[in-house]
Amino acid sequence: MKSTRILFLAAIIVLACEQPKEKESTPAHQYLEEMTIPQLQVGYQKSTFTIEQVVKDYLQRIEDLDKNGPTLNSIIYVNPQALEIARTLDAELQAGKSRGLLHGIPVIIKDNMNTADMPTTAGATVLRDSYPPDDSFLVKKLRAAGAVIIAKANLSEWANFRADMSSSGWSGMLGQTKNPYVLDRNPCGSSSGSGVAASANLCAIAIGTETNGSIVCPSNANGLVGLKPTVGLLSRSGIIPISFTQDTAGPMGRTVTDVAITLGALVGVDSTDEKTLASTGKYKTDYTSHLKADGLKGKRIGLLKNIGGYHAAVDTLMKKAVADIRAQGAEVIEIDFNMDRSAGGSSFTVLLYEFKDGLTKYFASLGDKARVHDLAELMEFNKKDTIELKYFDQQLLKLAHEKGTLQDKAYLDALANMQKATRENGIDKLLKENNLHALMAPTGAPAWKTDLIDGDHFLGGSSSLAAISGYPAITVPMGFADVLPVGVSFFSTAWQEPTLIEIAYGYEQATKHRKAPTFILSK
Repeated sequence: MKSTRILFLAAIIVLACEQPKEKESTPAHQYLEEMTIPQLQVGYQKSTFTIEQVVKDYLQRIEDLDKNGPTLNSIIYVNPQALEIARTLDAELQAGKSRGLLHGIPVIIKDNMNTADMPTTAGATVLRDSYPPDDSFLVKKLRAAGAVIIAKANLSEWANFRADMSSSGWSGMLGQTKNPYVLDRNPCGSSSGSGVAASANLCAIAIGTETNGSIVCPSNANGLVGLKPTVGLLSRSGIIPISFTQDTAGPMGRTVTDVAITLGALVGVDSTDEKTLASTGKYKTDYTSHLKADGLKGKRIGLLKNIGGYHAAVDTLMKKAVADIRAQGAEVIEIDFNMDRSAGGSSFTVLLYEFKDGLTKYFASLGDKARVHDLAELMEFNKKDTIELKYFDQQLLKLAHEKGTLQDKAYLDALANMQKATRENGIDKLLKENNLHALMAPTGAPAWKTDLIDGDHFLGGSSSLAAISGYPAITVPMGFADVLPVGVSFFSTAWQEPTLIEIAYGYEQATKHRKAPTFILSK
């Protein structure tokens, strides 16, 4: 293990880049474009730049690209203490102290994660200026690892669990986030701001959350690597919830390396989130040993043939991805599998029950500062607000409000049915019967044109099987449909993040499909 670590650290030195000489017309922050975490670390070690300078330049990129210029509209709050934190971390490095591979790394987090020094809104105006009493567990982990949380990202309001028909990336707090590849295209949701921020190089790494597709879909639409971990690998304490059963946070970045490094800093058992108790003995604080260029060699991967057919360009890219994977020494076995149709309905029922229960508890955690205390009061607030119902209804809030408690038979039956369909009769069965390491499918279609009247035009995707089962999935860029990126997803059974990282890294290194966005106005 020690030798592997040394080899990895040696490898990042090879990857290091010097800050280029700037032309007069080149923004001072241009050197940050496509910068990786290892490259930043080497730059700090060589004094090519300081943490304070890097943070300052990322903040300037936010100003130039998010607030002005293309106006990506991905950032709700900028951390007013970011530069002060950076100076403290610089002083630690000068004193010979490093907190690890995230020391001095600028991070943007989705604005449904509690931060005591910034408001936490879930994109909803009812939580404007709502300061929670403490950081979420994951925010504490990031700070302890030396990361600099420079901003909080826009999202689909309430993580896209409010309206019957909505536009991903829209919130009452900030409005519509734009896709950086083509600005009138949708960034997908609900971690839309996190996806756009990472893709547009407004940070080194971003953190999103997923209930069903909200990490992998914006990663697909924004040309990113996105990892949705096994539910329970990362704590959800202090994250505004939808579902206790399906919710998880996860890293979103431009490379598998950055995602793997970040994952190791986020794991850990949290006594206030009982799902994490199952991760004892199953998580790693360092996943970089699984960054293997030959990670595909000897792997058996099942291609789910029934997921596809919704976009010709995606189907063509998927055939090429399969050929590339086979060329790297993996076996790809075509599999016909249709998820039990009742699983989706059962999952929706579970989400309604758990959203009502979880959101009521979250409001209670705010104490006297809470403006509303339950879904009924939230809906009344929205009716009086001039922004919240301008475009979209609140049908999902209504449906959740009408549900009973988590002791209801309807809830318990739905929970049991969805997990049996996607675990025992789903992923676990497919892996065992076909002797597979993982499954694969196209992540989704190219980004659609944003439509605030008719809502999202979602053509298809593969997130549900892993999301409903609570099992891990990772998406990696697999090419472009014209100028719009799309990805391929790999998923497996619980706690198999190391295997998925090996597969994803092997594919990424063999193909290198990631390209930075160029902010085209329309296509």
